Amino acid sequence: MKSDREFTGKLLGFDDFVNMVLEDVTEYETTPQGKKKTQLAQTLLNGNNICMLIPGSVGPDEEG
Repeated sequence: MKSDREFTGKLLGFDDFVNMVLEDVTEYETTPQGKKKTQLAQTLLNGNNICMLIPGSVGPDEEG
């Protein structure tokens, strides 16, 4: 993968190429400088960059 990122949010829709529209999104990014958390109202994810979809999952900082 190109980067170490995870997204959580509400799935609004997707197409045949698994491009996804999410709302109330939290982006978790791991960089050499540390972890970064970003809140987004809405985002479009390109299906070419999606390797896993886990319904009902929580973000990495919310795991038990």
